[in-house]
Order: sequence, then structure tokens, then C-alpha cells
Amino acid sequence: MWNSIIHPYRRTKMYRFASLIAAFSLLVLGAQPLAAAPGGKLAKIRQAGELRVCIWPDYYSISYRNTRTGNLEGIDIDMAQELGKDLGVQVRFVDSSFKTMIDDLLSDKCDISMHAVAITPARQEKLAFTRPHLRSGIFAITSKTNPVVKEWSDIDRDGVVVAAASGTFMVGVMKEELKKARLLEVATPEAREQEVMSGRADLFVTDYPFSRKMLARHDWAKLLTPPTPLAPSPYAYAMAPGDGEWLDAVDSFVARAKTDGRLLAAAKANGLEAIVDLK
Repeated sequence: MWNSIIHPYRRTKMYRFASLIAAFSLLVLGAQPLAAAPGGKLAKIRQAGELRVCIWPDYYSISYRNTRTGNLEGIDIDMAQELGKDLGVQVRFVDSSFKTMIDDLLSDKCDISMHAVAITPARQEKLAFTRPHLRSGIFAITSKTNPVVKEWSDIDRDGVVVAAASGTFMVGVMKEELKKARLLEVATPEAREQEVMSGRADLFVTDYPFSRKMLARHDWAKLLTPPTPLAPSPYAYAMAPGDGEWLDAVDSFVARAKTDGRLLAAAKANGLEAIVDLK
């Protein structure tokens, strides 16, 4: 009623003034989450009924796609299924790698990386990690017929070529360790084997789980073990930073799995009881 008797000119000025006030409010409050998305990662996972798990499908005993059956197997495949059960959701595995893992997590390609990710300072700058569930140092694989490298002490010599997969923590460690031998970074884990088999490299460095694959699958492979553990690293599950609720949920799952026996059972089922971390 009152609006109908206000002079049109005054009414126009009042509308303009209200518009200015609204615009000013948006500028002042623009940095505040006026229309924030409801809930964090955990709420979205439960709402979707699906947990997207990034894996490296070539990681023997960890997250390995069996070339004979096409099925995924390994400790972190088992643990991902257990996490899905605890959350009451289905699990969808997403192929990833150590080289693309950070981008895959930060771009929301997956909710979590579960493929025994070594916790390194460089990765901690960009990702959040649960408590460790495995620990492994560095081992080496050479050929039984290599004329130069017979044991670990033969590695750091002039003329020896050591292959390492790009994106793995082994690259940084070996850059520090090697004084005489040459480090050869290759794009894929398969390339490491090819370099050794072709004779272009004398050996390649890897961890305990992958060394098991080499010994189980290749008659030519020979394991070299350092006299003392080299760079024993904690392996955990990684996710994008900034979501404490999601990190706490997965970290609590790992803690429960350590105490209720699920982690140890998964480790034994995949031949990894030697490196399982139950603390």
C-alpha cells in the first residue's frame, strides 16, 4: 500500500539505493562462503554411494592388475574394499601412477590414492597422508649373468648404470647415494626391466613388493639387498589436503584395521608380512 503512494521518482531512487547496498554487501562478503557446497569429501562419497580409489595397477602385491586374469589384487585392493565396507559404499578403482598421482588427487579424479605411497617431504607439501601401514627400503634387481654387478657393493662403480622409475622416491635417494655410477631415469617401471634385459643398464632399484614380482616372474632376475636398510620409507594412503574430516575418517580406518587384524591378514595374504606396520 505504502509503495503505491510513494512518488515514482522517490521510489526509483530508493530502488537504486537498495541495489547499491546489495552490491556493496557482495563486495564486502565476497570472500565468505555464501553458497558453500554442503559437506566435504566424506559427505559427497556417502551421497554418491561410491569411493573412487586411485591405484597404480602395475604394483605387484599392492595394487596389481593380474595380466592373466585381468583381476585386481594386492594388499591395497583388499584394504580399499574394507574401507568401502566401513563407509557403506561401493569402490571404483581408477588407474593412476606415481607420476600423475598428485595431479589426479588435486583435480578430483579420485578421492584417495591407495597404492602404498611413500611419504616424502616433497609429497607432504602437496598432499595429506594417513598413518603408515607399510615400510620398505630400497632393493636392486640385476641379471644373474651381469659380468660386473654381483652384490650390493658392486653398484657404485665407474661405468655402472642404475635405472630408476621417474616419480618414485628411489630417484632422489639414489641421486644422493651414487657417487660414481650413473643414474638413468626412465618413464615407466617396465622400462627399468627393459633397460636391464637389454644391457643398457646393469640394474634397477625398487622396493620389497616389486622385487617379489621380479623373482616370481623372471628366471633371469637376481635380488641385491643392501647390508643395512637403505632409506626405509613409510607407505600410507594419500589424499588432497584441506579436508580434515576425510583425513580423520581414513586415518581412523587404518587404526582400526591395525587393531582388529584386517591389515595383518591382508599383508599375509599378499606376502607382505615382512614390511607391514602395525604400530
